[in-house]
Amino acid sequence: MARHTPRFSPPGLASATAADVPAPPPRGARKLALATKVVHGGTPGGGVDSPVVSPIYQSVNHVQQTGTAEGMRYPRYGNNPNAEIVQRRLASLEGAEAALLLASGMGATACALLALLRPGDHLLASSWIYGGTHQLLAQEFATIGIDVTFVDPTESRAWRKRTRRETRAIFLESPVNPTCRVVDLRPISALAQELGLALVVDSTFASPINFRPIEHGADVVIQSTTKYLNGHHDAVGGAVMGTVPYIEEVRRKMAVWGQCPDPFAAWLLDRGLRTLDVRVRRQNENALRVAQWAHGRKEIRRVHYVGLPDHPDHAIGQHHLDGSGGMLAIELVGGGKAADRAVRRLKLWTHAPSLGGVDSLVCEPRYTSHSDASADARAKLGIPDGFLRLSVGLEDPADLIADLEQALR
Repeated sequence: MARHTPRFSPPGLASATAADVPAPPPRGARKLALATKVVHGGTPGGGVDSPVVSPIYQSVNHVQQTGTAEGMRYPRYGNNPNAEIVQRRLASLEGAEAALLLASGMGATACALLALLRPGDHLLASSWIYGGTHQLLAQEFATIGIDVTFVDPTESRAWRKRTRRETRAIFLESPVNPTCRVVDLRPISALAQELGLALVVDSTFASPINFRPIEHGADVVIQSTTKYLNGHHDAVGGAVMGTVPYIEEVRRKMAVWGQCPDPFAAWLLDRGLRTLDVRVRRQNENALRVAQWAHGRKEIRRVHYVGLPDHPDHAIGQHHLDGSGGMLAIELVGGGKAADRAVRRLKLWTHAPSLGGVDSLVCEPRYTSHSDASADARAKLGIPDGFLRLSVGLEDPADLIADLEQALR
């Protein structure tokens, strides 16, 4: 789907420029594939004796030119050389004009939305979102005068019905954590374009290998780089992608709220990105194998994986996604007790709250992302007791399946 012209302008921002905007390819040049971009994107060319791997610029201060404020380099402004390399690469991968790296995924979400909204504004948000994001929108935004209305994304007319004169943006997450649902961007993008609203999409579960929201009408993309983009469970970060003026506004928010990334974390992300394509494609294959095995097992009540034909969003996934992803969830017969027993017996799967790394993880959302919600509230969100979220890594799928089988037996 062709990109459309972004419809919004951040409040109080007339124009801006960014040094890390990816240069357009020469006319007639071959368009690079994603597998090539994850290795070479954003990396400055070098001559003889140049390092193949970018060095770590672990320095707070850089020598400043006298007599001018132009070109001042300071990590809190997001212009550390390691961060700039990653930002150029992420913009290229997502098909955005510019990108900004932040200290965490939640920091990216907060600064991305605060760059769009002011006190008195209204935000429409999907009710299918990460627990931490829900807390940010429902509790913290209320304290600064930003009103948020949560919408069931399956109700096609609900988005339009709940818009107001003060509505400025729409926020959603797809694929959804932890239920693995996939939201159809087509009607929401059409509504946003009609009403002049910014469409903001968190696509952390997919990574740009599987899903690039800007190609489907989004204006802003958010990633928790802690997950698939880094891929090794050793660096926390977040990223926002969009137009140059908008990213400059996010940069200002980042500087004020102190959400800058550490240079070493940016370097680790640079390293992790280089294997993103091969990692995600292997995780797609492994997760499908695990989901197919789990489907129909007597110990498992339901399997949540969009790559399975009976998933409620399978057709949407076929349209939006290039791969069904490395995330799936299962609901165990026997509820919470069965889940606790299975987790204790696992040997290869690590019980940990994150996702997207090279090694496979399992978690119970009732003890992590949705620990503040009641059992009834979780059930209404499709996360009943006995729900296990599986982040499939790079191990041999036969070994992963065997471990699950012995844990359930």
